[in-house]
Amino acid sequence: MAEEIVNKIQQNTKLVTIDLQKFHDDTPIEELDIKQFLFQELLLKEKDFRQQLKDFDWSQFEGKYLAVHCSTDAIIAPWAWMLITSHASEFAKEVYKGRKDAFQYELYKRALEQKDWSEYQDKFVLLKGCGDVHVPDSIYLYATNKLMKHAKKIMYGEACSNVPVWRK
Repeated sequence: MAEEIVNKIQQNTKLVTIDLQKFHDDTPIEELDIKQFLFQELLLKEKDFRQQLKDFDWSQFEGKYLAVHCSTDAIIAPWAWMLITSHASEFAKEVYKGRKDAFQYELYKRALEQKDWSEYQDKFVLLKGCGDVHVPDSIYLYATNKLMKHAKKIMYGEACSNVPVWRK
Protein backbone atom coordinates (compact mmCIF):
# COMPACT_ATOMS: atom_id res chain seq x y z
CA MET A 1 0.00 0.00 0.00
CA ALA A 2 1.48 3.37 -1.07
CA GLU A 3 1.80 6.13 1.48
CA GLU A 4 0.28 9.53 0.76
CA ILE A 5 2.86 12.17 -0.12
CA VAL A 6 2.58 15.12 2.27
CA ASN A 7 4.05 18.53 1.50
CA LYS A 8 5.40 19.31 4.98
CA ILE A 9 6.49 22.81 3.99
CA GLN A 10 3.01 23.75 2.81
CA GLN A 11 1.40 21.95 5.73
CA ASN A 12 3.51 23.68 8.38
CA THR A 13 3.74 27.16 6.89
CA LYS A 14 2.15 30.15 8.51
CA LEU A 15 2.01 31.93 5.14
CA VAL A 16 -1.51 32.79 4.05
CA THR A 17 -2.28 34.51 0.77
CA ILE A 18 -5.14 36.98 0.39
CA ASP A 19 -6.20 37.69 -3.16
CA LEU A 20 -8.03 41.01 -2.89
CA GLN A 21 -9.35 40.78 -6.44
CA LYS A 22 -11.70 38.02 -5.19
CA PHE A 23 -13.62 40.80 -3.42
CA HIS A 24 -14.24 42.61 -6.71
CA ASP A 25 -17.86 43.16 -7.73
CA ASP A 26 -17.93 42.88 -11.52
CA THR A 27 -21.19 44.78 -11.92
CA PRO A 28 -20.34 47.61 -14.35
CA ILE A 29 -20.04 51.11 -12.90
CA GLU A 30 -21.17 54.00 -15.07
CA GLU A 31 -20.44 57.66 -14.37
CA LEU A 32 -22.86 60.50 -14.87
CA ASP A 33 -21.64 64.08 -14.81
CA ILE A 34 -24.67 66.21 -14.00
CA LYS A 35 -23.21 69.42 -15.45
CA GLN A 36 -25.26 68.64 -18.55
CA PHE A 37 -28.43 69.30 -16.53
CA LEU A 38 -27.27 72.74 -15.37
CA PHE A 39 -27.80 76.11 -17.02
CA GLN A 40 -24.47 76.95 -18.70
CA GLU A 41 -23.09 73.92 -16.82
CA LEU A 42 -22.95 76.03 -13.67
CA LEU A 43 -26.36 76.99 -12.36
CA LEU A 44 -29.17 74.76 -11.21
CA LYS A 45 -32.56 76.08 -12.29
CA GLU A 46 -35.06 73.87 -10.52
CA LYS A 47 -37.82 73.79 -13.16
CA ASP A 48 -35.39 73.09 -16.03
CA PHE A 49 -33.42 70.62 -13.92
CA ARG A 50 -36.54 68.62 -13.07
CA GLN A 51 -37.61 68.53 -16.72
CA GLN A 52 -34.21 67.41 -17.96
CA LEU A 53 -34.13 64.62 -15.39
CA LYS A 54 -37.60 63.56 -16.46
CA ASP A 55 -36.60 63.51 -20.15
CA PHE A 56 -33.26 61.74 -19.62
CA ASP A 57 -32.94 58.08 -20.67
CA TRP A 58 -32.18 56.39 -17.34
CA SER A 59 -32.64 52.91 -18.81
CA GLN A 60 -29.01 52.97 -20.01
CA PHE A 61 -28.04 52.26 -16.40
CA GLU A 62 -30.17 49.11 -16.13
CA GLY A 63 -28.49 46.64 -13.76
CA LYS A 64 -25.38 48.80 -13.38
CA TYR A 65 -23.99 50.89 -10.58
CA LEU A 66 -24.20 54.62 -11.17
CA ALA A 67 -21.62 57.07 -9.83
CA VAL A 68 -23.01 60.60 -10.06
CA HIS A 69 -20.89 63.72 -9.78
CA CYS A 70 -20.55 67.28 -11.02
CA SER A 71 -17.27 68.25 -12.67
CA THR A 72 -17.90 72.00 -12.47
CA ASP A 73 -17.76 74.28 -9.45
CA ALA A 74 -21.54 74.51 -9.30
CA ILE A 75 -23.18 74.43 -5.91
CA ILE A 76 -25.62 71.53 -5.93
CA ALA A 77 -28.30 71.38 -3.24
CA PRO A 78 -28.83 68.04 -1.47
CA TRP A 79 -32.37 67.76 -2.88
CA ALA A 80 -30.91 67.73 -6.42
CA TRP A 81 -28.91 64.58 -5.67
CA MET A 82 -32.06 63.11 -4.16
CA LEU A 83 -34.01 63.88 -7.35
CA ILE A 84 -31.35 62.21 -9.48
CA THR A 85 -31.49 59.14 -7.28
CA SER A 86 -35.27 59.01 -7.49
CA HIS A 87 -35.03 58.79 -11.28
CA ALA A 88 -31.98 56.56 -11.60
CA SER A 89 -32.79 54.01 -8.91
CA GLU A 90 -35.60 52.53 -10.99
CA PHE A 91 -32.89 51.16 -13.29
CA ALA A 92 -29.51 51.32 -11.55
CA LYS A 93 -28.48 48.69 -9.02
CA GLU A 94 -27.31 51.52 -6.76
CA VAL A 95 -26.73 55.25 -7.11
CA TYR A 96 -23.60 56.70 -5.49
CA LYS A 97 -22.57 60.34 -5.20
CA GLY A 98 -18.99 60.55 -6.33
CA ARG A 99 -16.61 59.34 -8.98
CA LYS A 100 -16.28 55.81 -10.29
CA ASP A 101 -12.97 55.15 -8.51
CA ALA A 102 -14.40 56.26 -5.16
CA PHE A 103 -17.37 53.96 -5.65
CA GLN A 104 -15.05 51.09 -6.61
CA TYR A 105 -13.25 51.63 -3.28
CA GLU A 106 -16.58 51.68 -1.45
CA LEU A 107 -17.63 48.36 -2.99
CA TYR A 108 -14.34 46.67 -2.05
CA LYS A 109 -14.53 48.12 1.44
CA ARG A 110 -18.06 46.81 1.96
CA ALA A 111 -16.95 43.33 0.93
CA LEU A 112 -13.86 43.45 3.14
CA GLU A 113 -15.85 44.66 6.15
CA GLN A 114 -17.56 41.26 6.14
CA LYS A 115 -14.21 39.51 6.56
CA ASP A 116 -13.12 38.09 9.91
CA TRP A 117 -9.59 39.48 10.10
CA SER A 118 -8.84 37.58 13.31
CA GLU A 119 -8.33 34.42 11.23
CA TYR A 120 -4.91 35.91 10.37
CA GLN A 121 -3.81 36.07 14.01
CA ASP A 122 -0.04 35.50 14.21
CA LYS A 123 0.15 34.48 10.54
CA PHE A 124 2.47 35.62 7.78
CA VAL A 125 0.09 37.24 5.30
CA LEU A 126 0.81 37.85 1.66
CA LEU A 127 -1.43 40.34 -0.12
CA LYS A 128 -1.37 39.03 -3.67
CA GLY A 129 -0.05 41.45 -6.26
CA CYS A 130 -0.70 41.15 -9.97
CA GLY A 131 -4.01 39.89 -11.26
CA ASP A 132 -6.61 40.21 -13.97
CA VAL A 133 -8.67 42.76 -12.04
CA HIS A 134 -7.33 46.12 -10.87
CA VAL A 135 -7.43 46.44 -7.09
CA PRO A 136 -7.24 50.10 -6.00
CA ASP A 137 -4.15 51.03 -3.99
CA SER A 138 -6.46 52.33 -1.27
CA ILE A 139 -7.78 48.79 -0.76
CA TYR A 140 -4.25 47.53 -0.07
CA LEU A 141 -4.02 50.25 2.58
CA TYR A 142 -7.39 49.25 4.03
CA ALA A 143 -6.39 45.58 4.20
CA THR A 144 -3.01 46.46 5.73
CA ASN A 145 -4.71 48.51 8.46
CA LYS A 146 -6.98 45.57 9.28
CA LEU A 147 -4.18 43.00 9.18
CA MET A 148 -1.80 44.95 11.41
CA LYS A 149 -4.10 44.21 14.35
CA HIS A 150 -3.71 40.46 13.84
CA ALA A 151 -0.93 39.30 11.52
CA LYS A 152 2.65 38.65 12.50
CA LYS A 153 4.02 39.78 9.13
CA ILE A 154 2.49 41.40 6.03
CA MET A 155 4.00 41.09 2.58
CA TYR A 156 3.00 42.13 -0.94
CA GLY A 157 3.43 40.27 -4.22
CA GLU A 158 3.74 36.56 -4.90
CA ALA A 159 5.00 33.77 -2.62
CA CYS A 160 8.15 33.33 -4.72
CA SER A 161 8.85 37.06 -4.93
CA ASN A 162 7.42 39.31 -2.26
CA VAL A 163 8.08 42.64 -0.64
CA PRO A 164 8.06 42.70 3.18
CA VAL A 165 5.76 45.50 4.32
CA TRP A 166 5.27 45.17 8.06
CA ARG A 167 6.30 42.93 10.95
CA LYS A 168 4.99 42.77 14.51
